[in-house]
Amino acid sequence: PVSDKEILAARATLGYVGNPDFWARISVDWMDDQSGVRGAKMLAPNTNALINVADVPPLDDRYDMRIGMPNINDTSMDGASLSMGWNLNDAWTLKSITAFRESDTETNIDFDTLPQKIADVKAFYSDEQTSQEFQLNYDAGGRFRGVGGLYWFTGEAGGQVLNNFFNLSFGDTQGTVDTDSIAVYGEGTFDINDKWSVTGGIRYTDEEKSADVLNRCYTDATYTTLALACTAANLTPIAADFEDSERFKNFSPKLSLDYRMDENTLLYALVSQGFKSGGFNIRAQATQFPRSRLPFDDEKVTSYEIGAKNAFLDDKLFLNLAYFYNDYKDIQLSVFTSFDSNGDGVNDAFFGDFTNAGAGTVQGIELEYAWQMSEFFSLQGNMAWLDAEYDEFLTESANGTVNNIADQQKFTNAPEYSGSISAVYARPLASGGRITGRATWTHQSEVYPTTDLSEAIKQDGYSLLSAGVIWQTAGPWSFALEGKNLTDKEYRTSGYNIAALGVLTGFYGAPRTFSLSARYDF
Repeated sequence: PVSDKEILAARATLGYVGNPDFWARISVDWMDDQSGVRGAKMLAPNTNALINVADVPPLDDRYDMRIGMPNINDTSMDGASLSMGWNLNDAWTLKSITAFRESDTETNIDFDTLPQKIADVKAFYSDEQTSQEFQLNYDAGGRFRGVGGLYWFTGEAGGQVLNNFFNLSFGDTQGTVDTDSIAVYGEGTFDINDKWSVTGGIRYTDEEKSADVLNRCYTDATYTTLALACTAANLTPIAADFEDSERFKNFSPKLSLDYRMDENTLLYALVSQGFKSGGFNIRAQATQFPRSRLPFDDEKVTSYEIGAKNAFLDDKLFLNLAYFYNDYKDIQLSVFTSFDSNGDGVNDAFFGDFTNAGAGTVQGIELEYAWQMSEFFSLQGNMAWLDAEYDEFLTESANGTVNNIADQQKFTNAPEYSGSISAVYARPLASGGRITGRATWTHQSEVYPTTDLSEAIKQDGYSLLSAGVIWQTAGPWSFALEGKNLTDKEYRTSGYNIAALGVLTGFYGAPRTFSLSARYDF
């Protein structure tokens, strides 16, 4: 069945600590995920002319589908890392981290969730990456301490996607993006006196991305014979064929100031910058939209934060309060772009586009708390208020006019209010070991999960309840019984709204689930 889970995973770690000035740890992991295709619910009948909407109304269950594709969603992944540390002397420590990871995926995406061939996509993904980091730490027990390092990364990601629209239009997307990145960083803290300390840091990144993309159109679902044209407007079987590279450089500073008012209160202020590098869209439709083959820009953010960390009641009550303000530039967005493939004036096809939306501001207040109310009982949780708005969101109309529609846009998955509270009861047992019980309630206000801001996919505010009990024996064994979403709440996490194909579907979070687990530590 769809949405079923079948995952095998293994991890092993071997460490060496026989020398007081040297340690080493090697870890390897492996995973084979053969879970079913994720179930989706039709939120409205598909209005495509190829089907009779009366014959295929939406189903009642939020996980049931009538897909016409194989229920295959397989992923294999493995990786390894080697960490080593040297105590060079009483003040200096050198650390090395070497890592490798690779994965392969085969998946089927039936956008319409119906047996009819309306929007069926079969995809093959693969990636591999290698990284190396050298980190040098300094702490002589004085007023200054710091860390500096060098980070190197190389990787390749890509694959092939086979598209079938209406069993009339066939295409494949083949592409890879190679990434080579190197970064140097440093951060240090200086204690001005017993109350004041200042921290400064910098990170410089130099990254190059190279894309090799070939997207073509075919006459049938064998994907062997090229079509005469991909669209009526572009009489060629090539949707995109390009090789390109782009270099991204970024300098990100950080500065913070701490003030210890007393032994129970720390006040701080922080300003920092960060970035997410740009890249290429390997699903570009470059003959119809030439700009889609061009690289998209870095996304940059400048963050400001002030806060307080407090301890009360002889360290039985902890309260952390923070206000943050993030200023974003060139926000990266993944969107669906529809177009007319046969020249009849109706948008009957789409491609996955990637673009820079513009600028935005995200600010909010966060409160974290932990209260040890008695020897065995405690409360923990958080509350948050979030205000996320676009300041600039540029779009280009058919006549080439550029418009700022920031007042019509919203950030996705950005609830205005959210919070949680957990009640924990932990008690040692006379026979040894410990019994721990936990109940957690979480809440968030409404969100728009998708960039098209569909009202049908929008998720209203909702709450979830989970609980569990863990028995830690006096020996190496522990046993846990846990339940999640105990009220079996239906809540959407994402969806598709593709008007050109009559597709309006929603994906939902997991239903009420229970798990029983055993653990052995050695």
